[in-house]
Amino acid sequence: MQDAREWATPTLKESAFLERGVLTPEEFVKAGDELVYKCPTWSWESGDSKKIKNYLPADKQYLVTRNVPCQTRVSTLENSVAVGEEDTAQVEDECGDDWLVSQIISPEEQQRRLDQKIEEEFDTLEDEFETQGGSQENVEEKFAEMDVKDNSKNVDAPGNEEEDEYADMEEFEDDTLIEDEAVAVTDVKENPVAEDNILKVRTYDLSITYDKYYQTPRVWMMGYTSVDSSQPLTGEEMMQDVMSDYANRTVTIDPHPHVGGPHASIHPCQHGAVMKTIVKNLTKAVEGGNDDEVDKPSVEMYLFIFLKFVSSIIPTINYDFTMDVKASTKK
Repeated sequence: MQDAREWATPTLKESAFLERGVLTPEEFVKAGDELVYKCPTWSWESGDSKKIKNYLPADKQYLVTRNVPCQTRVSTLENSVAVGEEDTAQVEDECGDDWLVSQIISPEEQQRRLDQKIEEEFDTLEDEFETQGGSQENVEEKFAEMDVKDNSKNVDAPGNEEEDEYADMEEFEDDTLIEDEAVAVTDVKENPVAEDNILKVRTYDLSITYDKYYQTPRVWMMGYTSVDSSQPLTGEEMMQDVMSDYANRTVTIDPHPHVGGPHASIHPCQHGAVMKTIVKNLTKAVEGGNDDEVDKPSVEMYLFIFLKFVSSIIPTINYDFTMDVKASTKK
């Protein structure tokens, strides 16, 4: 199906980077050359000689970066991803569904929101006391009582003295050390999964191809259980490293067009629309006089902007896109 669509689609000849967020094959090569130059972890590959695309140079069929670390599962970040309208950007969909581009909230922003929530709860409690005829002193007394109750849980029973508490501490520490060492050895022998969690970090090979039908880059991912392993991850395991909004929806398992084999791939149907929005916002920022903060968008910057966007879908896969791109998907 994919091959038939590409065969029937004429090769884009004229630049539509600013108007539609898409690339010609020549522009894809130019953007790829800039990525390889700025980020040496990326390189060009020719792939299977039987699968060469004649609209691209034989030695520049796709881009690849290998052994990219992925230390944690994306589920550990899910509670740090905004779900409100102010933290997502909706993009018009040409495939029948809307895309929400999530933004990871920084630790500072999380702390700010936590402080705000605590302050709001305090104000609510204060209002309740005032409604019931209380005062600021009543509120402070109430919180003091709560602190006393919490601290009372940690108070030793009457009659226990400090010297009694620590009388046998030296002997206790020796015994505990021996027991802990024995438990640690047992855990490693009897629970290899625990050892894997400590020692092994997933890695990914990421590649970027040119999709002739959608006229945009397309990202492909192949994961492995660890740096030293050639054991590939299953499709289900790779989805653990994709934001849940996109797993098995925007990101699917498909055969790689150059090397074959099942890869996790971000479907490119929305890439043009997303890139158009980002490029438009960057252009507005420059025209608004923010030249010191934002670079004027160009074809050479395309893949840096593109990879910045992709990082919101696979945030725990730490690939390189060195150029700092301050891009927004807000309309």
